[in-house]
Amino acid sequence: MIHSAEEFVALRSSSLKDEYDRAAMEEAPISVWRDVISQFPEYRPWVAHNKTIPLEILEALCEFDPRTRWFVASKRKLSAELFERLSQDDDPDVRVAICANKKTPLEILEKMTHDLDEDVVRVAKKNYERRKLQRAITPS
Repeated sequence: MIHSAEEFVALRSSSLKDEYDRAAMEEAPISVWRDVISQFPEYRPWVAHNKTIPLEILEALCEFDPRTRWFVASKRKLSAELFERLSQDDDPDVRVAICANKKTPLEILEKMTHDLDEDVVRVAKKNYERRKLQRAITPS
């Protein structure tokens, strides 16, 4: 378990693979994640990258820069509300990340095929069609 914001930053900054991996795989109390977010803004994307990060922290990370929101949009464990929210993000790269997310609900992907950004539309259409086809050929 990661016990402090400073420990997380040290692990994430380490050149040792075992330590670097701990930053991506180990749990930490919500208070530690909040400390990292407030004290070390440049590490916010790496908080989102952690495999154990709770939804509450992912929601908090959506308040920051597009790079951090992109990391959040790439997570598969998002709530329906976060998928919806990020599908309407101001930044087209964040919306593309939602389109590329294998867990984005089909209804949201379908809506995104009408986005104003051509990259968003392209990725949304590609993944919408691929997933509809998979659904049709995969027995329930």
